[in-house]
Amino acid sequence: MSCVPPPQSVTSQATSTTRGDILSTQGPIPGRLGRRLLQLYAGLVLYGVSSGLLVEAGLGLEPWGVLHQGLAERSGLTIGVVSIVVGAAVLLLWIPLRQRPGLGTVSNVVVIGLAMDGTLAALPGVHALAVRIPLLLAAIVLNGVATGLYIAARFGPGPRDGLMTGLHRRTGRSIRLTRTVVEVVVVVTGFVLGGTVGVGTLLYAVSIGPLAQLFLRLFAVPAATGGSTAVAAASPEGAILRP
Repeated sequence: MSCVPPPQSVTSQATSTTRGDILSTQGPIPGRLGRRLLQLYAGLVLYGVSSGLLVEAGLGLEPWGVLHQGLAERSGLTIGVVSIVVGAAVLLLWIPLRQRPGLGTVSNVVVIGLAMDGTLAALPGVHALAVRIPLLLAAIVLNGVATGLYIAARFGPGPRDGLMTGLHRRTGRSIRLTRTVVEVVVVVTGFVLGGTVGVGTLLYAVSIGPLAQLFLRLFAVPAATGGSTAVAAASPEGAILRP
């Protein structure tokens, strides 16, 4: 999938997978602070809602969701609280990797977990497969919308993104290899602990990149001068797509 080159008038840093999917952007945008804050928190809340819907569908979670669910099963904590604890722990790993968090990074740790728990508390139990399949599909699409919203706001990557980019910079290994190794370890660990791996895990893996790229372009924040947009695609050496 090809990427649209960044406008020359906007100084930005963007990251992408080796498939060319736009994954994270950061850097100053002249003006538009109100819109960016709205996008950031709307995106994080919707990401938590979509994660809760994935759990409720019960057909397989995204890689980190598998780990969170497994730890929740073992610890007795809610999956949202586990997500917050894991996010904070991952953020501590940024220190030796010399990564610098932004407002979006810190907000990511807290808001997504709270929104996930709130969603699960509000939803009735779902058992019929005829309901769970549409719920899974809606969750994945909503996750793409949420990703586009909060990343296009450009307040910094999620803690798990920063872990992978930090490992990439410190080890010299490719983003694809770093991401694959980390997420395989995460999924296997989560599965052993009791997390759900299924068709939803695979469907999420193959669809979230194209969906995020679509919605990143849709929610790109234009500069206050009305010139170019703030979301830029970068070289294939970029980064990741996980809050």
